[in-house]
Amino acid sequence: MIRSTSAMVAAAVLALTVPGSAQAAPGNTKAEVVRGVEARAKLSQVINDKLFSFAELGFHESETERYLTALLEKEGFAIERNIAGLPTGWTARWTHGSGGPVIALGSDIDGIPKASQTPGIPWRQPMVDGAPGHGEGHNSGQAMNIVAALAVKDWMVRTNTPGTLLIWPGVAEEQLGGKAYFVREGVFKSVDAAIFSHVSSQLSTSWGQPNGTGMISVEYMFKGESAHSAGAPWRGKSALDGVIAMANGWDMRREHLRPEQRSHYVVSDGGDQPNVVPSEAKIWFYLREQSFDAIAKMLTVADNVADGAAKMTDTSVSRRILGSAAIQHFNRPMAEAAQANIKLVGMPKWDADDQAFARAVQANIGATVKDGLETVVDAPAPPPKEPKSGGSDDIGDVSWTVPTITIRYPANIPGLPGHNWANAIAMATPIAHKGVQAGAKVMAMTVVDLLTKPKLLADAKAYFRDVQTKDQQYIPVLAKDDAPAVWLNTDIMARYKPDLAKRYYDPERYGTYLEQLGVKWPTLGSEPAK
Repeated sequence: MIRSTSAMVAAAVLALTVPGSAQAAPGNTKAEVVRGVEARAKLSQVINDKLFSFAELGFHESETERYLTALLEKEGFAIERNIAGLPTGWTARWTHGSGGPVIALGSDIDGIPKASQTPGIPWRQPMVDGAPGHGEGHNSGQAMNIVAALAVKDWMVRTNTPGTLLIWPGVAEEQLGGKAYFVREGVFKSVDAAIFSHVSSQLSTSWGQPNGTGMISVEYMFKGESAHSAGAPWRGKSALDGVIAMANGWDMRREHLRPEQRSHYVVSDGGDQPNVVPSEAKIWFYLREQSFDAIAKMLTVADNVADGAAKMTDTSVSRRILGSAAIQHFNRPMAEAAQANIKLVGMPKWDADDQAFARAVQANIGATVKDGLETVVDAPAPPPKEPKSGGSDDIGDVSWTVPTITIRYPANIPGLPGHNWANAIAMATPIAHKGVQAGAKVMAMTVVDLLTKPKLLADAKAYFRDVQTKDQQYIPVLAKDDAPAVWLNTDIMARYKPDLAKRYYDPERYGTYLEQLGVKWPTLGSEPAK
């Protein structure tokens, strides 16, 4: 497989230029960086498995931060830590020569609550009951980015190609709590183009506004007055009543909002104990919409509902923004260049074990598809005329700051529910390892395009200037005094990290994390009877 991919790149590289581009990459360049990725297959597996074993939630990706920055520092990257008030925020910068483009490579690093799962086991089997895990697959993206960057770095040195590679993490993406702060801090001011990577079951990219939403994460904090719940409840003013009134009011109002909106809440603080009228209570909302204006209007509606709930319960209310995500808009020239590389690389060559395992997982969890892993690259499609509502990603804030695309790579199984323990099953197995390699090849080749085709970079900037931001400029949600919600997940990580630490992957002793855990590949069948 490795030889055939390199040979295909060498044979077809001249056909991969973006239509209208004036300058093509040197004839053997893409084959060279593909070989550089393949030579680092072991490294990408180790990074992938290491991050899986850390299983850290947002704002607490401390083991991940230490491991990745030490690795990159050893490779000659200059590290800047504690970016934008984020304890696990960092950048890694490497420059060769003077001038040349600055290309930023990013990917998320946080996990999902209660998603602990033994990899390679096709049924529910937590490693630590109740603990977080990589139920979104965020352990894999930096493995892809780093091996791609190192392959390009070697080529830049050998060919004396000037430019800068900037690697950065998506901190607390599940809380939408990192990227907007990076943008506000100016991390991308000198960047010419950004490529983001995200786990998928397919190898793909896109341009324009995709399906999905922008979002505000906002917590409403009610204050009342405590009293004895049985002895003198009339002397109390229940902050929890305010929270419940807001929840009920929002559910009433939801019918009269646009169908495209999405909103959800949890009671983040409901009081201390039943016999004390709660003097403080909090409710945390994610408010999602499909334009900057619609998001702002939705927040105003929520503010009004909160004010009404406070008046009803004779309490007071304040709010704080915990995070945000702009709507996404991806760059067409960059996406077309990446798509040409995707077509060349193609899907991984899954073997019979990979497919059998994928089908076992799909059968056990009742997946929406049952026929295993995808084998053919999807044909590219223009952006939807009317994007459907759905999830959010704060890569949107970056996409309105600098020309940006996302490369989705096939490291997981089709048909899974998302944000679930089942999405962690494959993420430290040969499926993830092969998918990361495929994505890294596309990433490296696309970075080469941006470094060697001045017209591509000019076209990308022209699209950003004359199409994307012609009539709509970036509208940040964060005010200057808003700070990252770094207290989130503190209690959860304090509770589970000691047990998780006992299971951290040790690549000095074990070839893979499956080997360390004693998991046979492939383990098939359904959960044994208890």
